[in-house]
Amino acid sequence: MNTQDIINEQVTTNSVVLYMKGTPEFPQCGFSAHAMKILNACGINNIFTVDVLSNPEIRQGIKEYSNWPTIPQLYIDGKFIGGSDILTEMYQNGELQKLIKK
Repeated sequence: MNTQDIINEQVTTNSVVLYMKGTPEFPQCGFSAHAMKILNACGINNIFTVDVLSNPEIRQGIKEYSNWPTIPQLYIDGKFIGGSDILTEMYQNGELQKLIKK
């Protein structure tokens, strides 16, 4: 499988996927830490996370897959939601919580 196939499998077989720098326990950037805080505040327990720092092919491949230049990136039910700034806005106006409950 090539990198795009791997990414496609990850986002389509897991309900919530976060591509981040580091791990949920040890995020390696403030934006990734912030994204995890938001998802935890929404009560999501089954987050599939991918540490892009440990895999350069995935790090570049996810940017191409989503056509989005930054990390973190959140996918819910196979759909690209956005990065940290979009998650913050969606959380503050209640959209993210509604999306997760579906």
